[in-house]
Amino acid sequence: MSPRANKAPMNFATMAQLDVPQGRNGKHKQIVTRILSDLDRVPNGVALKIPLVDLAESKEKVRSALNRAVHKGGRSVATASDSDFLYVWNEGA
Repeated sequence: MSPRANKAPMNFATMAQLDVPQGRNGKHKQIVTRILSDLDRVPNGVALKIPLVDLAESKEKVRSALNRAVHKGGRSVATASDSDFLYVWNEGA
């Protein structure tokens, strides 16, 4: 590194890597965690019926967050909805 590079001011603050927060706790984490927990306990052929009025965010945002979580966990989950409910179930055997 050239001596001149050491004299340039830093653009951003620094911190020890050990202190950097790991993982992402998004605003949908609580509902997605609850959905996945319930899906672990229902038999095949049973769907969760989640009232849309109970969702803090839109059903589209919850579906997106759920989709990210199930793909990360290697699961297969399907969803459907109507004007009042979001339905979620485990796909496959």
